[in-house]
Amino acid sequence: MAKLWAGRTDGTTDQIADDFNSSIRVDQRMYREDITGSIAHAKMLKKQAIIPAEAADHIVSALEGILADLESGTLAVDESAEDIHMFVEQVLTSRIGDEGKMLHTARSRNDQVALDSRMYLMNRSKEIRSLLTELIDVLNESAKKYRDTILPGYTHMQRAQPIMFGHHLLAYAMMTLRDYSRLEDAERRTNVSPIGACALAGTTYHTDRVYEAELLGFDAVSLNSLDAVSDRDFCLELLSALSILMMHLSRFSEELILWSSWEFGFVELSDAYTTGSSIMPQKKNPDMAELIRGKTGRVYGDLMGLLTTMKGLPLAYNKDMQEDKEPVFDAFDTAEMCLKVLIPMLDTMNVRKDRMYAAAQRGFINATDLADYLVTKGMPFRKAYKISGSLVAKCIDENTVLEDLPLKTYKEYSDLFENDLYEAINLNNAVNRRSSKGGTSSLSIDEQTAWLDGKLKEMRGTDQ
Repeated sequence: MAKLWAGRTDGTTDQIADDFNSSIRVDQRMYREDITGSIAHAKMLKKQAIIPAEAADHIVSALEGILADLESGTLAVDESAEDIHMFVEQVLTSRIGDEGKMLHTARSRNDQVALDSRMYLMNRSKEIRSLLTELIDVLNESAKKYRDTILPGYTHMQRAQPIMFGHHLLAYAMMTLRDYSRLEDAERRTNVSPIGACALAGTTYHTDRVYEAELLGFDAVSLNSLDAVSDRDFCLELLSALSILMMHLSRFSEELILWSSWEFGFVELSDAYTTGSSIMPQKKNPDMAELIRGKTGRVYGDLMGLLTTMKGLPLAYNKDMQEDKEPVFDAFDTAEMCLKVLIPMLDTMNVRKDRMYAAAQRGFINATDLADYLVTKGMPFRKAYKISGSLVAKCIDENTVLEDLPLKTYKEYSDLFENDLYEAINLNNAVNRRSSKGGTSSLSIDEQTAWLDGKLKEMRGTDQ
């Protein structure tokens, strides 16, 4: 295929160099954005009388036809083209002749590719946010369902204090809400039109960049032409937000893997999201959760790769920047697939309340409540702490739990113990006394889920 940039050179390059230079296998997914951007550009050129109105109308009509043909499959992308921009322009020129060559007036591939990337990534970010809304909804509804289900809360992977399972799920809902907010915030900085910056210095033509940006739904235009074509911080910011999102999904997946093991047995994942072993018939492997955990490193690599690509580039555009699309596209694809698997996996998992409660009992996670009980009776906390720890040690030696120790035994450690201590160390009471704002009590969970219901309503309106 003839090179549209032939002139200074004869346009003849080695086939290996052509393949190395080509980006169409990656950037062809932006064909809608490229054509939509070109239609707006033609309309601006017409409005400003930079090209004849009749030629602009022919260009717009032909571009609409190319888009329709690509959507229907009657036109296939020619992968021998250098990139999607060249492909569209070559098809346009083949259909309407020299008028098609007017389209590239007052623009460069430098601002064109920046435009296409911004439009495409904003659309992908909105798709991810829609999935995050679904995830938060599943977590919130599950939290309501398990508002009274007790399990041990952990620190240092040691049983620490009793919490409600609904509270644990809501922790991830809050993390996911911030992931949603980070993407939304990054979209605002992506929503700036670079078109009209041309190669690096703007143009001598009397263009209307604001009009063109408004046609495409942008909130603003870039104020510096060098910046417009030479930076990819919007890609990096989106990659950063996706990396943090994947970190959260990975942490949750790690817990699902632990919880579904024989050693924990807190949950059982649906057969639809697990696999078996080729040799061990008893195995039920949490492969989907493991893959989410594993793919997190892939998204981190996408971020680090592009940061490294950009770190030493002088202004303005350099061919290195062609390497921006593959990592950011990969990160969006990966995050999207992980969310599409995780959401139904959570929605269908079976929660073993009995195993959770038994683990809470055997972990002596009401020991703090026992110490607090003595403090309310007037004992200094450090002394109460020591007595409580001694009682835990006795329970371990006798293979029992604090709730089952007789009052007579408690009296051997302190005369302050009375029958009301059993109410104080009851796990359900211990959890529900933690009613401070944001705490783990059932009433606190109700407040959190009600608040999230309101946020979800707002988010669904934004996602439309």
